[in-house]
Amino acid sequence: MENQLTITTSDFNAELKLKGFKAYETDSNSAGHSYSRKDFYKINITFGNFIFHYAERSFETGDVFLFFGNPHIPYSCEAISGEHHGYTCLFTEDFLKLNERSESLQQSPLFKIGGNPIFNLDRENADTFTKLFRKMIEEQNTEYAYKDELIRNYLGLLIHEALKIQPSENNFKYSNASARITSVFFELLERQFPVESVDKPLELRTAQDFAQYLSVHINYLNSAVKEITGKSTTTHIAERITGEAKALLQHTDWNISEIAYALGFEYPTYFNNFFKKRTGSVPKSVRFANL
Repeated sequence: MENQLTITTSDFNAELKLKGFKAYETDSNSAGHSYSRKDFYKINITFGNFIFHYAERSFETGDVFLFFGNPHIPYSCEAISGEHHGYTCLFTEDFLKLNERSESLQQSPLFKIGGNPIFNLDRENADTFTKLFRKMIEEQNTEYAYKDELIRNYLGLLIHEALKIQPSENNFKYSNASARITSVFFELLERQFPVESVDKPLELRTAQDFAQYLSVHINYLNSAVKEITGKSTTTHIAERITGEAKALLQHTDWNISEIAYALGFEYPTYFNNFFKKRTGSVPKSVRFANL
């Protein structure tokens, strides 16, 4: 049974990566699917009560809700009601952006960092969204030559219908501005780890990188992080990269140059100098010490 589940999950992931879209029905008895939130956006409608932990906020949903998941922001949730069911769709930004009029999902009010990802629905809205999910599920299994374009239209309609609804602002518990931006900074930092491939080096390596990504001034980010943690943004980034460097040296067969590149260093000498400054040792000594 365990092997069968592994095959099913592998097939599910392969289909997602190949087609860029997958919609399916969910319920409290289904095992669900394992997929990488680094790659896929998620929209789901659920009939049942949940508690969500999203960035620095926690909230309890109503009986029927719509959720928008951004692959750049980790979240967790737990069911309150014993029985729940609904529909889910996963998709890549590239799948939706084939429509030239679509904006970047990261800038959409539904998916952007700091936005409100959950909408409590009344019965009328729930019926509207349920029909759209069912149409997408039905269409993905047809042989229609232009079904991807039709699914994109359904997906776009789903997003626009959601934009017309006021999000569940009152359910969110906000902390102060410094705590909020610091929390999101750490969420983004952790999203980059563990480093799983030499071909995908770190994209955000400096305080300026994070500030630019968050659309805030670097002085504001540095001030907030220092106020909440007592350490600078740069120190937190360096500590996390150092920890990952040790893990890669001890648990992979990548050579030093590959590790340096994967961690975003242009040259191995830059990595050697960085690592020695942080640990007092050169990378080679850490690797040999583990043999």
